Amino acid sequence: MKTWIAMTLAAVAGFFIAFLLGYIVIPWLHKLKFGQTILDIGPSWHKNKQGTPTMGGVLFMAGVTAALIVVLVTDKIMGGDIIAGDSLVADSVRTKFFSGIVMAFSYAIIGFADDYIKVVKKRNLGLTIAQKSIAQILVMGGYLFSLHMADATYMFVPFVGNIDLGWFFWVLGPVVMYCTVNAVNFTDGIDGLCASVTATFAAAGIVVAVLRGVFGVSILCAALLGSLIGYLIWNWNPAKVMMGDTGSMFLGGLVIAVAYCLDMPWLILLMGIVYVIEFGSDIIQIAYFKATHGKRIFKMAPIHHHFEKCGWKEKKIVYIFSAVNIIGSLIAILLVYFGKMK
Repeated sequence: MKTWIAMTLAAVAGFFIAFLLGYIVIPWLHKLKFGQTILDIGPSWHKNKQGTPTMGGVLFMAGVTAALIVVLVTDKIMGGDIIAGDSLVADSVRTKFFSGIVMAFSYAIIGFADDYIKVVKKRNLGLTIAQKSIAQILVMGGYLFSLHMADATYMFVPFVGNIDLGWFFWVLGPVVMYCTVNAVNFTDGIDGLCASVTATFAAAGIVVAVLRGVFGVSILCAALLGSLIGYLIWNWNPAKVMMGDTGSMFLGGLVIAVAYCLDMPWLILLMGIVYVIEFGSDIIQIAYFKATHGKRIFKMAPIHHHFEKCGWKEKKIVYIFSAVNIIGSLIAILLVYFGKMK
């Protein structure tokens, strides 16, 4: 199957599945009373979101999964191998692709446990930090070990080429994975923000994957982009459903998977620059608060809440933050384009 046809099919299938599933899943979540609990520490005006169904991330999770199945089965019937193509390291490519998807769903399971405890068990904070961290460490270890077994312990650097990370692979990996999955989770704080920012990441991922000749990743990003757009119809302000930790941690896992499948974990710094800003603002706020014994740099962290308290409407924040992420993504694309080795 031609790559552009596969990408189009993945995006369209992901969109319709995520969108149409909303007509079934959202009423079902209402019936189960899987409503969002708004903490008192958040902006007071978020209280009107109390009871909005959560765990809506299943919409784009189903969209991505179904879209990939449709494309891969169709491609297989046509006698193709769109994931590995004619790569000389086909087994390594397949391992990175499928282990990345398994890793994303593993994170989603952690997020589901957190959502379940919050919603069903009525414990506002969900899993403890220790429980989350231990679970995430297990996922990190499994994923990094799969990359090690596939001899994918190197990183592509523009204008330089592939660099074998050696022992630093085991240092960099946990840092990248832990920070990314939690940063994406932090970004899910207002209607449409996390999905919109991740959609810009997915769009950029399509371009970079094509430039790198890693067409399986372009299909994954197309499926993700289409699914997120379908989900955003339901999640746009005022949201009819929220993704919950189930969805945000799945997205964090896919962001990691895409970056590592492209052999460029550093891409997250640019194509996910909003995640970096969100995560960084929270760390800065905590550090400054402790160092000054109670003073704050931001009115509230993560930084999207700061802008809310400055009077910005949620839609404005989504537009501006998405634009910032697009700028970061364009810089990443230019680096990959001009920095690819002949």
